[in-house]
Amino acid sequence: MSLKSMPRNVIILGIVSLFMDVSSEMIHSLLPVFMVSVLGTSAMMVGIIEGVGEATASITKIFSGVISDWIGKRKPLVLIGYSLAVFTKPLFPLAQSAMAVLVARFLDRIGKGIRGAPRDALIADVVSKEQLGAAFGLRQAMDTVGAFLGPMLALALMFLTSNNYRIVFWVAFIPALVAVLCIVFGVEEPEVQTTKNKPFPIRKSELIKLPGSFWIVVALASAFTLARFSEAFLLLRASGLGLSAGWMPMIFIVMNIVYAVTAYPIGVLSDRIGRNGLLAIGIALLIVADILLAFGGNLIWIFAGVVLWGLHLGMTEGLLSALIAGAAPPDLRGTAFGMYNLLTGIVALVASGLAGWIWTAYGPSQTFTAGAIFAAISLAGMWQVGRKYLK
Repeated sequence: MSLKSMPRNVIILGIVSLFMDVSSEMIHSLLPVFMVSVLGTSAMMVGIIEGVGEATASITKIFSGVISDWIGKRKPLVLIGYSLAVFTKPLFPLAQSAMAVLVARFLDRIGKGIRGAPRDALIADVVSKEQLGAAFGLRQAMDTVGAFLGPMLALALMFLTSNNYRIVFWVAFIPALVAVLCIVFGVEEPEVQTTKNKPFPIRKSELIKLPGSFWIVVALASAFTLARFSEAFLLLRASGLGLSAGWMPMIFIVMNIVYAVTAYPIGVLSDRIGRNGLLAIGIALLIVADILLAFGGNLIWIFAGVVLWGLHLGMTEGLLSALIAGAAPPDLRGTAFGMYNLLTGIVALVASGLAGWIWTAYGPSQTFTAGAIFAAISLAGMWQVGRKYLK
């Protein structure tokens, strides 16, 4: 699928994701080190905060996705979710404790949760099944362009302000506001097939309409998520090997450049040759990345692991979304994305909390070794089950 034939909504939502990720990553690329070095937070608490934040977003997605199916409208929920993220951005520079960061992260991720499932369902509503890989790959790529532009801007501002974290966090408000304006003036409400008096989707009679292939994707993704704890631990690993605070955003810059360059071509390729083999390669790359991050003794090996981490994201994130969109009935797409993110979000909370505990109790090498083991288990499950059920 060429970019010229890509529906307008997909392009605009990609731009929205780009600006919001510039804002979010300006903060998140510095937040773990800010919490540890400025607020005196422990690595375990960082893991808990990250896990709570991501789990909150995932749990919220089930409700917003279900509501978007129920009312037959996606744009209002997308707008509410992005708007909430804008208004929570000032809470980060105002934070004086780990608890304040937890509150800010919690509210910010509620906004992410509200917008996530309706946005993905909206994309699936406007493209054919044969174009899902390209559409989700493009959105992930544009999202990830923002994810490395944000740390680059944070890096420049850290140098210009003599490592003033709070000024960087204040500037992050501006691109978030631009994202909301793009939704207001650029996104059109798609036509969603609904019937009068449609039952609320979270009930047995509706959930049984989700096919077995959908639940298999969810199960495999959940197992994989256990291996993909928060990227905050990449920052802590680099910091432990001597990377200064001012250069810390380089971790996310490198990772997300690789992610952005990979996501769209992989999505297009998956529409042509299938998704299973590419997904398996992506999981294998995470295993290698974890090994490098576990046993690398200097920053060269750490950055090599970061590159592979970014490559694995580019080869898995968009493909999993395309598999969910392809398996779900059109009138239950919001519900499907919500359920998918709910279950993987619960696992994400466990994964980040577990990673923080292992880091505190046994050290960083054992944390990434555990990640490699969990990834290997998910790859074995993918090999046994995915070939038969995933298309």
